Amino acid sequence: MKKELSLLPATFIKRYKRFFTDIRTEQGELLTVHCPNTGSMKNCQVENSPCWYSLSDNPKRKLVGTLEIVTTSFGNLAGVNTARPNHLVRQAIEDELIPELRGYPTIRSEVRYGEEKSRIDLLLESPTEQCYIEVKNVTLDCGDGHAQFPDAVTSRGTKHLRELMAMVAEGHRAVLLFCVQLTGVETMSIASHIDPLYAETLSKAMDAGVEVLVWQAELSGEAIRLQRPLSLTL
Repeated sequence: MKKELSLLPATFIKRYKRFFTDIRTEQGELLTVHCPNTGSMKNCQVENSPCWYSLSDNPKRKLVGTLEIVTTSFGNLAGVNTARPNHLVRQAIEDELIPELRGYPTIRSEVRYGEEKSRIDLLLESPTEQCYIEVKNVTLDCGDGHAQFPDAVTSRGTKHLRELMAMVAEGHRAVLLFCVQLTGVETMSIASHIDPLYAETLSKAMDAGVEVLVWQAELSGEAIRLQRPLSLTL
């Protein structure tokens, strides 16, 4: 299912204090919006480049707008709202778009699990099996049709890999799904030069039986949805 959006075009000015971004609307108004991304947003902060934002109807919000899509330094679009990937993946599973994740009648979100007090993004359940899915948003555009993850050191991501390995050891299925919210890319790899521990832990996780899937999202002002699988280069 293609979920229709109502995103508004603007011009990216700057990001600061991590969660704030100044943009200029089509009407020429300077507006500060919420930036829902805790990463470095490397190559995703191009001054005076096209961007898109959404508006909230929640009167209690301090910032009425949310930054959704930006233009990378290579001219591609990147979805920087890290709250979206879980919903994109869940919708794709419900629509049976991902062959490897079909056949589970029950889907639950944010379920507590593991010894390190984590919450799994998605838990798929059938009468005979549980499948733990951790979703990661990919926005690091490296040019030449290539994306990487992570864009900053991620101790939280490494913890999640340990938790997934523990689930496999208990006899469950565990999947790491990279949601590539980037246009113009064909392949993805792990940025070991940015976080060597994450890269090392991922290699151990795969050897232990953790499955890895990579899916690219379609991005536009009208729709964001998972579109196709990509290859992971190790």
